[in-house]
Amino acid sequence: MPYLKNIPIEEKLKLKDLVEVKEGQVISRTLVQNDAISITIFAFPKGEELSEHTSTGDALVFILDGEGEFIINKKPFKLKKEESIVMPADIPHAVKATDNFKMLLIQVFN
Repeated sequence: MPYLKNIPIEEKLKLKDLVEVKEGQVISRTLVQNDAISITIFAFPKGEELSEHTSTGDALVFILDGEGEFIINKKPFKLKKEESIVMPADIPHAVKATDNFKMLLIQVFN
């Protein structure tokens, strides 16, 4: 049984091409989801956001395309293509698309 799902195997690909930006919607594609790790690709149209929330795992964000703003513990961070940031477990954070953008989210749980 494969560990990864919803992704072609033994095939060259661009992660940013696995999700499309759709107006008025945040699109996600889960690649792994279990008790230890979650890997998901997201696509945000400009202006869409995820309101402040917390997670029980540390989260590494890698911007695949475009740019977005991340609020982590009340501090703003603007990230663009090929930049990353870590959102620590149990710390409030939010995401807003300042332009169309796509990101890879890797969450690691204890």
